[in-house]
Amino acid sequence: MGIGQALEREGFFTTTVDALVKWAQKSAVWPMPLGISCCGIEMMAFAGPRTDSARFGSEVFRFSPRQADLLIVAGTVNYKMSWIVRKIYDQMPDPKWVMAMGVCTSSGGMFRSYSVVQGIDQFLPVDVYVGGCPPRPEALIRGLMTIQDKIDRSKPTLIDMSSNKAQLVAE
Repeated sequence: MGIGQALEREGFFTTTVDALVKWAQKSAVWPMPLGISCCGIEMMAFAGPRTDSARFGSEVFRFSPRQADLLIVAGTVNYKMSWIVRKIYDQMPDPKWVMAMGVCTSSGGMFRSYSVVQGIDQFLPVDVYVGGCPPRPEALIRGLMTIQDKIDRSKPTLIDMSSNKAQLVAE
């Protein structure tokens, strides 16, 4: 007897809370777009109808860091802007992920000057690097799928609501 027949007969299925939380986090990654320079145009195409990031549960671009869990940094980051990027990252709720989009974000690109940060990993923990100048929207889809795989392999962060003060439970 298959699981489909058992569901028809019994009418329910069982799972663990961890698996349910990981599935929900993986299936609804809400990106915070931070298009600083030319890579921002390709990031707009990533959300467009041709590549359709909605297929991967990422159709809701949030422009408030308090509602997003994936920060997509697209473009050249200079030292003046790095403080703002870090502030946006700090305002995002946990768990959060960072995608460095483009060669300028990842390594400073062709800009070897005193004002350009030579890679945002100097001030942010980066989960996925998407290479290219500018990267194609398909590369961003692959980066999103890599983030989803990382979420699937991680342990979910649960909140213990049994006491008066809610505490994060790390297993």
